[in-house]
Amino acid sequence: MVSQARKSELLFSGSDWDFKKLSRVYDEIEAVGREELRLDIYPVQMEVISSEQMLDAYSSVGMPLMYRHWSFGKRFLHDELLYRKGARGLAYEIVINSNPCIVYLMEENTMALQALVTAHAALGHNHFFKNNHLFRQWTDAGGILSYLDFAKSYIARCEERHGLAAVEAILDSAHALMEQGVFRYRRPPKLSSEQQREGLRERLEYEERSFNDLWRTLPPSQGTSKPEAEDDNLAERKKSLNLPEENLLYFLEKNSLVLEPWQREIVRIVRVIAQYFYPQRQTQVMNEGCATFVHYTLMNTLFDRGRISEGAMLEILRNHSNVVFQPSYDDPRFSGINPYALGLDMMQDIQRISTAPTAEDRDWFPDIAGRGDWRDTLLDAWANHRDESFIRQYLSPALIRKWRLFVLADGADEPHYEVASIHNERGYARIRSALAQSYDIGASRPDIQVVDVDLLGDRHLRLQHTVKDGVMLESESRDATLRHIRNLWGYDVSLAAIDGGTGAMLSERWTKEL
Repeated sequence: MVSQARKSELLFSGSDWDFKKLSRVYDEIEAVGREELRLDIYPVQMEVISSEQMLDAYSSVGMPLMYRHWSFGKRFLHDELLYRKGARGLAYEIVINSNPCIVYLMEENTMALQALVTAHAALGHNHFFKNNHLFRQWTDAGGILSYLDFAKSYIARCEERHGLAAVEAILDSAHALMEQGVFRYRRPPKLSSEQQREGLRERLEYEERSFNDLWRTLPPSQGTSKPEAEDDNLAERKKSLNLPEENLLYFLEKNSLVLEPWQREIVRIVRVIAQYFYPQRQTQVMNEGCATFVHYTLMNTLFDRGRISEGAMLEILRNHSNVVFQPSYDDPRFSGINPYALGLDMMQDIQRISTAPTAEDRDWFPDIAGRGDWRDTLLDAWANHRDESFIRQYLSPALIRKWRLFVLADGADEPHYEVASIHNERGYARIRSALAQSYDIGASRPDIQVVDVDLLGDRHLRLQHTVKDGVMLESESRDATLRHIRNLWGYDVSLAAIDGGTGAMLSERWTKEL
């Protein structure tokens, strides 16, 4: 039985919550997070929502103020049916990368669970969003909510003016291209209007200095063949259009000759939202690992300080164990590596290597082994890495053994798998590299780029898919996507599959064949 003095020190008792308790718990968790882990976070706005509102947030990709689209309603009905049947649970929270950082809490959560998800989302995810270089480079946390408000009202006005069917047709095609609607590398800043005028003036002056009218009277050179002239035209065309272009939505938005201004703006809205989510696809292990490490550390710190009761801590640990549970490969629930589990294990392993390294750790991690200050190492990793680089640098042999990882070679012409890398010095390096490569979305996503289009000729849009390891696009989804591209482009589109190693053409598909 908890004594009266001890009970007065507790942040809460019992399972019921109210807003006063939520505020007191958040203040305590934030203070401990800043003190123990040196977290740097956006201001937090917490909202409590029902299970139906959580399902609604699921359906609109977790974003408030989202515009309407039939796919969101379809997903809502699908998720609601599974939830009502007990086949799927709901997230305890949703967090939005914005400034202020918005955290949605389920009203069905107990007070102990509210404390856990507050530490997870309002501190862990919040710190990662604010400090990781990918989010700082690609997202505008301060402007995303106002932009979504604009997007929702703009698309609603388009529906009133042009009709639901016309707007949905554009949204359907744009959504189909979201995976290929992002910039993977930062572009150089655009020239200002003054710099553009200065560049144009310099080019004109150069042409005047170098021009000689006598050259006009000379017969054309016989040494320049027609193929060479065509090559020159192609090179000039690619230069003027900045080809090849990896962002299909950007190219269509800027160059399509059939899109009306309102349609271009809708394509741009979808492109901006796709770019907003791009860092999250690259940092799932790190983001969830950071949030899980933070909530686990902060909850244990509060318990050690007597601010959380034994009963509440048992409930917190039970929910924590559910989050980091990793089914074995032969378990019906297995769907791959749990990012929460892998991320947490790697971050706790960094803590171990920094404070109690083995001789093996000193060989593999000479820069951090035994330094003692694991906080600096974690803060640096959270700020400067994505999943691929984090695993490539920090996955240890000890963790490889714990997870029993190994590499299988799967040759297309071989009837059996071959165990290619095991637990030895060379095997650890190969296993780490192979796992890191699997988290590189540049390697796992199809590389499709615009390579040519003659805007003054037949306006045929040529796309190129660089095939890696012989993996071709699935024919049905490829053809459906080509039809969506043609819908936005207005003219024939072709997709050539090119072997990434040899450059040989493997296949070519035209929309006029579909």
